[in-house]
Amino acid sequence: MKKNRAVLYLRLSKEDVNKINTGDDSASIKNQRLLLTEYALEHNFQVVHVYSDDDESGLYDNRPDFEQMIKDAKLGQFDIIIAKTQSRFSRNMEHIERYLHHDLPNMGIRFIGVVDGTDTANRGNKKSRQINGLVNEWYCEDLSDNIRSAFKAKMKNGEFIGSSCPYGYIKDPKNHNHLIVDKYAAQVVKKIYRLYIEGNGKAKIGSILSSEGILIPTLYKRNVLGENYHNSKLLETTKTWSYQTIHSILNNRTYLGDLSQNRANTLSYKDKKKKYLPESEWIIVNNTHEPIIDNETFNRVQELQKVRTRSVGDTAENGLFSSLLFCADCKHAMARNYARRGTRGFIGYICRTYKTQGKKFCCSHNIGKEELETAVLLSIKEEAKKILCDNDIDELQKMQVYLDGKYQYELQLDNLKQQIEKNETFKRKTYQSYMEEIITKEDYTKFVADYDKQIEELNKQKEIVFQKMDIQKELDSQYDIWVEMFKDYINIEELTRDVVLELIEKIEVNSDSSINIYYRFQNPYEIA
Repeated sequence: MKKNRAVLYLRLSKEDVNKINTGDDSASIKNQRLLLTEYALEHNFQVVHVYSDDDESGLYDNRPDFEQMIKDAKLGQFDIIIAKTQSRFSRNMEHIERYLHHDLPNMGIRFIGVVDGTDTANRGNKKSRQINGLVNEWYCEDLSDNIRSAFKAKMKNGEFIGSSCPYGYIKDPKNHNHLIVDKYAAQVVKKIYRLYIEGNGKAKIGSILSSEGILIPTLYKRNVLGENYHNSKLLETTKTWSYQTIHSILNNRTYLGDLSQNRANTLSYKDKKKKYLPESEWIIVNNTHEPIIDNETFNRVQELQKVRTRSVGDTAENGLFSSLLFCADCKHAMARNYARRGTRGFIGYICRTYKTQGKKFCCSHNIGKEELETAVLLSIKEEAKKILCDNDIDELQKMQVYLDGKYQYELQLDNLKQQIEKNETFKRKTYQSYMEEIITKEDYTKFVADYDKQIEELNKQKEIVFQKMDIQKELDSQYDIWVEMFKDYINIEELTRDVVLELIEKIEVNSDSSINIYYRFQNPYEIA
């Protein structure tokens, strides 16, 4: 059987996009396809598939269609790979040696570069392939150095060069290197700073925001701002605010109106891993955009973070949470967790089952000592506030709590209304496109169904917000419910063993390090 089953491999990188934008369309995917198809026909090759990677660097082999092509090669689905040049296949010398000179020949697959004459069936041009590989790699290295230099110049000039803005800002439509305030997200940032100054810990703040239905930054950027944003550190199922997200927001100088960039670099032009730089190498430019947080508030938060560390006389025999702390999944008691290196010693708690028997039986459920103490202390204070009678809490403070909650719900409703109106606009535009025969009836029906589904979901979210508003009103009316056990703890500043034993029945630690506190009383908020 004659081996003439061929596939075409097309690749367009960012530098090629720039060429096309300046009038040179010779590198476009369309023209690559035309060139390679004509070549295949001239040589009587049967094209069985076309693989195409758009906006992908030739330095890496984790390109979607490239990976699929290699998988199909191993399955014996074709005999020849045709690309415009060797550099379209790869600009990495290591990959050239691996694929062109080892893997593909061993699989009986031939590689052809139409323009530069690369052909693995010709043993005589192996040296030229290796030289081309080096030249292509040098090109990438020079390009990387030039880009880094250009980026640093922009940083020093106070221009924002990130692909995605910090939460609370969006790119100025008139100048994408300038940040402008996103009013909705900025209100959430201000709320985070206010909650922290009021005594709420970072984990508690995350819990508050999540319970109020405020979208985490990743989902907000995707669903509201419409950005193609991906957070590699975040699971797709994550919808709750994390301790680390709150921590980052509370320590981000961007909210002061300053730009702090060049905080990390990739190890090399061939390695995407990042190396974090010392503060002395950061590029900081002040007053580059409108601030969200004033200096006094920001500095106050930094000072509070330094002093919120307490010694509670925790000993192995009689710890603060001894006999009260359990794993939420396996229900066994938590064990002490110690730092493996350094002199920090006792750093927190970890599931005893995981510690003694391994991850087959349970996961770590680890939680830091200080994080746990902060969360429990502030939870006690919050519970005390919820059930005090009118004589024990200032009416103005009660009203402020009510107004803050009401304001956030109104912001959410306004945001949902805007999303509904946006989808209604898309529906109208889709109809117009159908009438002008730009799209088919089938496409029109599908698009409208998708928009209707989104509108239905958004209306459901509105109903949930209205329900929460009703619940909030009911809870506010119960501030005067008396509970003798908590009335002395609204201003508590330090946990003691006696306080913990008096108020708490048990504490469970979840796999995400959040906690469930079971009090020795019936919480009116839970009843509601």
